[in-house]
Order: sequence, then C-alpha cells, then structure tokens
Amino acid sequence: MAFNLTITAFEHGAKIPPKHSCKGEDVPPRLQWDEVPKGTASLALVLEDPDAPGGTFLHWLIYNIPANSNELNGVSPVEKHLKNGAHQAKNDFGKTGYGGPCPPKGEEHRYFFRLFALKKKFPPESINNVEDFYKAINGIMLEKAEYMGKFKM
Repeated sequence: MAFNLTITAFEHGAKIPPKHSCKGEDVPPRLQWDEVPKGTASLALVLEDPDAPGGTFLHWLIYNIPANSNELNGVSPVEKHLKNGAHQAKNDFGKTGYGGPCPPKGEEHRYFFRLFALKKKFPPESINNVEDFYKAINGIMLEKAEYMGKFKM
C-alpha cells in the first residue's frame, strides 16, 4: 500500500495548464488520493515553488481536510473555511487560499503539491503560515504524498 496523490489536469513532472495559473483562471486543479494511512485524523496540502527568486514561495496551504475524503475539487481559491471542515491559510501572495503558478516571464519553475497524512487536527485558524505548519506537524506526520508540475510564462 502506498499513499498516492494524483492530479487529472496534468501528468507528474509535466506542464501545468494555464487555467490553473495567474495567466488563466487561477483555479486549483482537481487533486485525488488513495491509500490514506491508518490512524490519519486529518490531511493537509501544501503547494510550493522552490525556484522562486526570493526562496521557496507558498502558493497554497489547506489543513484539516477530512481523513475520509479522497479528493479536493471545486475549492474556492478565497474561502477561508470550507464546507468539509478544512481551513485555508494565507499564501505568499498575501491572500487566503490558492494562488496558482506565476513565475517571472521566461523562467520555468517547479511546483510541488505535497499532501500530508496527520495524526491530529488543528484548532481553526491556528496555522497562519507555512513555518507554523511545518513546526506543527513535527512528530504527527504519518506519511507524505507528492506530485510535481512545471510552469513557464
């Protein structure tokens, strides 16, 4: 058994469609997963660009995704509290929710979608940034699944 993350909009390592970027509709792609580890209380997703000029750039942080779910689809990029109980934190654009790929013109960047299976849930609005998140999951992460796409303007 393996904890797997897939995105139907593009293959792992391939180009992210413009629809999911600042060049298009800037909406998150549909994400699906399977084989959630036993003992998972919640899931969390981080989307980061390690190739950004100022260092790793956070594009999306969503936590308290129900452990019994198997996809994220139709997530509003700006909703703080989702109907399924999940919470979206601010990204490095300074906005709540998803902010799609938006590299400097001419540069191709890699975008890592990382899904974490966690032993617990977090109090609402307790995670304010990615640093808080990585500190909070220390010792409670069961497994991590990863999917990568590329984008160039």
